[in-house]
Amino acid sequence: MLSERLLSKTIGLGAVNLFKSKTVAESTLPAPVPGHEYLLYVHVPFCDVLCPYCSFTRFPYKEELGRRYFKALRAELKMIHDLGYQPPSAYIGGGTPTIMMDELERTIDYMRELFPTITEVSSETNPPHLDRERLSRLSRMVQRFSVGVQSFDNGLLTRMDRYNKYGSAEEIVQRIQNVADMFQTFNVDMIFNFPGQTPEMVLRDIETFKTTGANQITYYPLMASPGSEHLMQTCFHGQVDYRNERALYNTIFDQMTAPVEGSGAGFYATDVYTFARDRDAMIDEYVVDYGEFVAAGCGGYSFLGSVIHNNDSSLSGYCDRVERGSLSVASKIDMGAANAKRYRMGRELFGLRLDNRRWRQDFGRYIQYDLPVEYGYLAANGAFDVNNADELTLTRKGRYLVLVMMRQIFIGMNTERDRLRTLLPEGERSWFADAAAKQVAAAREADGVA
Repeated sequence: MLSERLLSKTIGLGAVNLFKSKTVAESTLPAPVPGHEYLLYVHVPFCDVLCPYCSFTRFPYKEELGRRYFKALRAELKMIHDLGYQPPSAYIGGGTPTIMMDELERTIDYMRELFPTITEVSSETNPPHLDRERLSRLSRMVQRFSVGVQSFDNGLLTRMDRYNKYGSAEEIVQRIQNVADMFQTFNVDMIFNFPGQTPEMVLRDIETFKTTGANQITYYPLMASPGSEHLMQTCFHGQVDYRNERALYNTIFDQMTAPVEGSGAGFYATDVYTFARDRDAMIDEYVVDYGEFVAAGCGGYSFLGSVIHNNDSSLSGYCDRVERGSLSVASKIDMGAANAKRYRMGRELFGLRLDNRRWRQDFGRYIQYDLPVEYGYLAANGAFDVNNADELTLTRKGRYLVLVMMRQIFIGMNTERDRLRTLLPEGERSWFADAAAKQVAAAREADGVA
């Protein structure tokens, strides 16, 4: 456990400091570098329920704001096209992209018109939208569909204020069963390491998942930022305990990859915490396949070279910028060459294999000599299974160490999102206070407190 705690603290402090080191940016992006592939990330920031653990840019859904937003989003996609970007893949995240189905479908149609190079589209959703009629057209537009379930435990769902709004675990299972065959890849998003969650609860979740017919599951570790920790403690009666995380993770990995004959799921590990029935399935974590991506939408992050360009995280601010005829970029972070290499190392290992020959091609040295401290730490702690001039792959312990690395990087990004939320206009900030009050009320209901 000492190695995980040291890694967590070191990377956590580094990530928080990195992502808050922001400079004012021009409200544009650089043109694409010839020969580089860029994923297109599209953000839809509206939700029916603002979950207490989530730090992503999201707002309570209001139809009038949604119409304005989608119009601005399509205008920003045109600006990205005019810069010369032609991505092979698009990921639509949120929020809940399917919250306005007509606007989403119109946007995907327009996106494919602008970018004929796109061969695959992924979209997120939430359980209430799993209806065959509602999804009939979208299923012909999207190859990978991901539903945010988080847990099949009704007690946890109540504490998240999802039970009353999104339905019971039993209802969610029925909805998934009804539509899972409509998409090439149907993914269920889960979270582990909620306060009070036990290995037995995780095993029950996996047994329930096996009945859904979904062919992929992504089991994220809880990534509570400092800004969400107090609300988490109130709703779940406890702090996030990372001492339990490794045992829960190993339970998930073992059960998901164990053969069906041994009562396992019989899935393949396609990255550190995604498991699929098909080894070559499209995976949830697009950063594995695309080190660089360009983002459209409020609060989106574009990773281009060693620079992160951040879109305006205010809903009104975003729309105002685009309606004035500019991209929504509000600030940027220059990671520097060394941090960009560290990020690439973590990203490739997150995908379970680092191509060492390609690393030498790109940087002139094998990773053992290019990042000796980072490599040496992982090697000394038994992270590598295969470790040679061709590739690095991970041991059981190594998979968890990489999970810790990526968890802390994402918490660093969430911490910056929390900071930006404090700078929102007064009216937008009040939406979050209202949502927090509803979450606390839901948690008290789960305790039987009036």
